[in-house]
Amino acid sequence: MTNETPKAPPLYPKSHLLAASGIAALLSLALLVFPSSEVEAKKTTLSLELESPAEQLKDESNTAPLVQTQGDQGSPFAQIDGADTNTEQAAQEAPATEKKPEAKEPGHREVTVARGDTLSTLFAKVGLPANAVHDLLASNKQAKQFSQLKHGQVLQFELDKDGELASLHSKVSNLETIRLTKTAKGYTFDREISKPVVRTAYAHGVIKSSLSASAQRAGLSHSMTMDMAKVLGYDIDFAQDIRPGDEFDVVYEQKVMDGKVVGTGNILSARFTNRGKTYTAVRYTNKQGNTSYYTADGNSLRKAFIRTPVDFARISSRFSAGRKHPILNKIRAHKGVDYAAPRGTPIKAAGDGRIELAGRRGGYGNTVIIAHGNSYKTLYGHMQGFAKGIKTGSNVKQGQIIGYIGTTGLSTGPHLHYEFQVNGVHVDPLSQKVPMADPIAKNERQRFLQQSQPLIARMDQEKATMLAANKR
Repeated sequence: MTNETPKAPPLYPKSHLLAASGIAALLSLALLVFPSSEVEAKKTTLSLELESPAEQLKDESNTAPLVQTQGDQGSPFAQIDGADTNTEQAAQEAPATEKKPEAKEPGHREVTVARGDTLSTLFAKVGLPANAVHDLLASNKQAKQFSQLKHGQVLQFELDKDGELASLHSKVSNLETIRLTKTAKGYTFDREISKPVVRTAYAHGVIKSSLSASAQRAGLSHSMTMDMAKVLGYDIDFAQDIRPGDEFDVVYEQKVMDGKVVGTGNILSARFTNRGKTYTAVRYTNKQGNTSYYTADGNSLRKAFIRTPVDFARISSRFSAGRKHPILNKIRAHKGVDYAAPRGTPIKAAGDGRIELAGRRGGYGNTVIIAHGNSYKTLYGHMQGFAKGIKTGSNVKQGQIIGYIGTTGLSTGPHLHYEFQVNGVHVDPLSQKVPMADPIAKNERQRFLQQSQPLIARMDQEKATMLAANKR
């Protein structure tokens, strides 16, 4: 064993020791006179300066930074005395990411219908048992509407404190919401129909290949295009008269909800230029509440007969006295016009009248014959079937669907054979001049002009603005 002489503590210069003693004395005096937090902070700083480097590293690794405990905030009494103030201040100063998101109502659940979802799978997603679906559907006949789900549809569930379904509602369209609410006797069904804001809109198009394609480019829906063809169908045969370069203008009602277009309404005015000739239509409701379309000068667009009984069909065979029959293979007069169209295409009555026949008739197959007063008759052959309510002896209105295109009788393909008779004589329905309906009554002419002229001016102005913009 060896004897080691213990090391003497490190000696500091005498001047340093005297300085330290003097500072300590002054500090003690200051604490007695000014016992403030500011002085405490100075004390901490000074003590750190007097520590050796090794002690500094030890303290910093084992303790929190001293600046967090300076002043009254480090005092337990300060936390108690100012608990409310400091807690509120701390909440305001805490970073946003540390705040827990405010939950919606505890019982609120939302699910979006995905492909393959059923009402049962949606109930399971929100934690409701399978029997809850059965109870819901059995409680109300109209509740079955909730099982007619669409992809992307949102269902909102409200659960009570026991986790049972309190209400269920869903927006089935932009304007319609359905809801089921639990009561003591089951569930009650409510339907809410929102009323949109109706404004006017304008569309212009030029025919390049087809009316439907041009109308779509102009922003018109298929139903609106069909309405335009119906309005102007008394003068224009949309099956054979349309040519590239024809153009149209339409002012129509647009339905808006929350700034979004949710549907369309009536055509208020329309103008169609076909083969260089322009036809104009204006919607007008008279004092008796009857609505129809008229020309700009007040003549009725409605005629006793529409030009074609099938929309957008192709003429496959015209009226002829010497056509070779495709099946009989011999010359035989073709006393009507054939319109080729897909099987099941609706066929409309050309005018008001009474049905003389709705049944089978030789080579015509399923046939409807309509008498229009004493002078006119129309015939519709090769039908696939008849529309609901169409039978011998019943009355029909112009444009009413009477049947559907088929191939019954002597027919090589789906088409409508259409005949037109005047006083028992077959005439060409494409060239036959038909009688006009009554014009605007004299006592309503001024009222009509007050409504129609702004609509026509709107089409003129919109078109001029559009053409000017295209020239830039």
